[in-house]
Amino acid sequence: MMTIGGASPAIALRFFLPPGHLRPFVTTLYHLEISGGGEDDAVEDWLHPEWANLRLIPDRTIEAGMGGGPLERVPRAVMAGPTSVTTHFRARKGRSWGIGFLPLGWVRLIGAPANAYADRYADVETDPALERLRKLCACVLDGDGDLVAERDAMVGELDALLADPAVGEGAREARLLRIEEAITDPRFHSVTELAQTLGMSTRTMERFCSRVFGFGPQLLLRRQRFVRSLAKFMLDPSLKWIDTLDTHYHDQAHFVRDFRRFMMMSPSEYASLPHPVLMAAAHARAAIAGEAMQVLHKSSRPLGGE
Repeated sequence: MMTIGGASPAIALRFFLPPGHLRPFVTTLYHLEISGGGEDDAVEDWLHPEWANLRLIPDRTIEAGMGGGPLERVPRAVMAGPTSVTTHFRARKGRSWGIGFLPLGWVRLIGAPANAYADRYADVETDPALERLRKLCACVLDGDGDLVAERDAMVGELDALLADPAVGEGAREARLLRIEEAITDPRFHSVTELAQTLGMSTRTMERFCSRVFGFGPQLLLRRQRFVRSLAKFMLDPSLKWIDTLDTHYHDQAHFVRDFRRFMMMSPSEYASLPHPVLMAAAHARAAIAGEAMQVLHKSSRPLGGE
């Protein structure tokens, strides 16, 4: 399945759902193409916190800065680990592919704990822990490429890479899915509730979440609460912020504190900025996947299910 979104004729953004058996691991594959050629044709936006994403940029036409850092040209193949801060980016004429990984996808593919990559980028071509991803990079050609052929090639590689868990990892992966389901459930808003429901000590949950999700459970719950609120605004920017607040916010001041923590700016500052890519992405993702933002996706299929 595919959906297309674009805030202007200069932006073409396409989202593809992976086959059902890959959905516990991958949220979407997405292709961004920017037309135009000069400095004034570049588009800028501010990405919200996410799970991990692999981005393939054949002509290295994207600059990015995470967490308020300066804009820097990113590598041709870059893995962004799970994030808890905004990423400011500028994209010029060119195209790029992205693959959004759920935590189980990270565990299957990456030979390192998620917290070692939290809130940072890594060059896939030079990082030893990311070596298995290089076959995905080879699916995307320099310059122009055939969209469907590249997508199908990446899906084929994902099939092979994600085929089976390592020996003895089944129980840990099942636990991961149970915790992920609880974290993304809007009924839960405290670590104590999570621990009681899942039958884990808070200390065990803290260690597990940090290793496989990149952050502790309190920050993960806080991130979910914030993104649920931001998603409503992205789908309907005519809303006042007070009308977007998740039910777990005490008041608007509470939300403003979270906004500054995650986006490095106030809600009013964010609303005053153009969002040509993220607005289009929210609508396109919601149309194809039912959720406006990646961290709101749920692993709806059991392991081994179709």
